[in-house]
Amino acid sequence: MMVVVAYDVNTETPEGRKRLRAVAKISAKYGQRVQNSVFECEVSPSDYLMLVHDLVEVMDQERDSLRMYKLGAKHSSKIEQFGRRRHLPVDDVMLI
Repeated sequence: MMVVVAYDVNTETPEGRKRLRAVAKISAKYGQRVQNSVFECEVSPSDYLMLVHDLVEVMDQERDSLRMYKLGAKHSSKIEQFGRRRHLPVDDVMLI
């Protein structure tokens, strides 16, 4: 299923900036960045649980926020893109 991960991490302290890097690194492990604090992740139900667990464990519940949007398997019809494209479609073939 496609999940959009959006987060806002308080970076007023060095610990906050460290959390921001950790949240981005965890999100990148499961998907690709499409905006500064937004990732699209194609995950299985078990990977989704691990992603949420990993992110919640790193975040400061008092200072940061996390939103997960489950778009499901037919996600391509639910996403509209305007302007410069910063990512590759996750359901297309990729040649490296």
